[in-house]
Amino acid sequence: MDTALLYDRLQFSVTATFHYLFPQLTMGLPLLLLYLRSRDLLSDSDHFHEAAQFWTGIFALSFAFGVVTGIPLEFQFGTNWAAFSNYAGGVIGQMLAMEGVFAFFLESSFLGVLAFGTTRFSRRTLWLTTLLLFVGAWLSGYFILATNAWMQHPVAYQAGPDGRVTVGSLSDLLTNPWLVWQFAHNMTASVVTASFVMAAVGALYQLAGIYPAHARTYVRTGVVAGALASVLVITPAGHESARQVFEFQPVKGAAFEGLFRSERGADLVLIGQPNMETMTIDNPVVVPSALSLFLYYDLYAHVKGLDAFPPHEWPEQIALLYFAYHIMVGLGTWLVLVMGVALLWLWRGKLFAARWLLWLLLLSAPFPSLATTAGWIAAEVGRQPWLVYGLFHTAEGLSPLAQSGDALFSLLGFLGLYLCLGLLFVLLFVELIRHGPAGAMPAAVQAGR
Repeated sequence: MDTALLYDRLQFSVTATFHYLFPQLTMGLPLLLLYLRSRDLLSDSDHFHEAAQFWTGIFALSFAFGVVTGIPLEFQFGTNWAAFSNYAGGVIGQMLAMEGVFAFFLESSFLGVLAFGTTRFSRRTLWLTTLLLFVGAWLSGYFILATNAWMQHPVAYQAGPDGRVTVGSLSDLLTNPWLVWQFAHNMTASVVTASFVMAAVGALYQLAGIYPAHARTYVRTGVVAGALASVLVITPAGHESARQVFEFQPVKGAAFEGLFRSERGADLVLIGQPNMETMTIDNPVVVPSALSLFLYYDLYAHVKGLDAFPPHEWPEQIALLYFAYHIMVGLGTWLVLVMGVALLWLWRGKLFAARWLLWLLLLSAPFPSLATTAGWIAAEVGRQPWLVYGLFHTAEGLSPLAQSGDALFSLLGFLGLYLCLGLLFVLLFVELIRHGPAGAMPAAVQAGR
């Protein structure tokens, strides 16, 4: 691989991966905030108002870091990927502009109302503001994912005489069949992330014996929402996304599953290591014929393996792709089990006394972020060697004037800067947790201690 291409890809991968740690929380949290505001609207006490204000602070912190870390990504389209921007700017530029105008401004404006206007507005106004915040957050996710969906499955475009592509039909672009399940999978995953974070904070307070009322509200809300979202992210969203990959990008699907040879009645590999020398899976643990059944609802259906495609069409990093996909699936299964057990104990009225289960909720909080990150690695590595699948190769998209040394120097700069930003976020997040939901009623919180 060309050195400049390697460094440019590494830089975008690092910045995109670090950036997405924040939006996956800020896209999932508004739904839980809307629930808390709805309960506040129907309540005579200030409990749910305090809870909503506390999590609005968490949202605002994550939103701010998401904005700061997201800006370099858009600049990289010009600094590192100018040829790609020249080719596809008529499509991706329109999507990113719509995200900024219709979603980001909506989201940031109403966040300001929630953060600074809680003493000036009624509960009904705060509820409506939270609803609009939720709409803005999910619209933002929709437009960003519409851009990525077009790169995965290009539709509704037209090529000009100069070779550039532009939007042929905006409605078809926004209803890309790839987008439907990608959006469902991504947004339910963000709700899983937010639910685990909320449940973990509540578990921490419950274990420490502080803010008992808020602790139980956070745990209860996180567990119920997390249990539902953890199931939905696997089925139907994850299941249909996988079937979609095998329909439109079958070579990526074969790499996901480590299916080196086409099979009728293909097995589903649960555990194993891909051996690129022998083109087999070492130490496999499989479910016989399950892959054919899951993909085509037929135990004896034929599934194309990597051998059905010329090697130059294979994803470049088969082992990385295989492990990233299986880490995502494995962690997703663990999240369902954790939330399922927690929901059962909650229904039996034993959750808040089960310290081992509260610890399990607390320690499992990072896993949704790890699963989502692994999923995005699988999706993007699996698209290689294409930037726009089937139309435009990644190697064609580089900026002609940017040298490998420029990319390496800026990559090292981003690594140092993001290390500092990550530490700062952790310190501020810990400080918010330590301060607790004291907002409007500090005396009540002190009594809870």
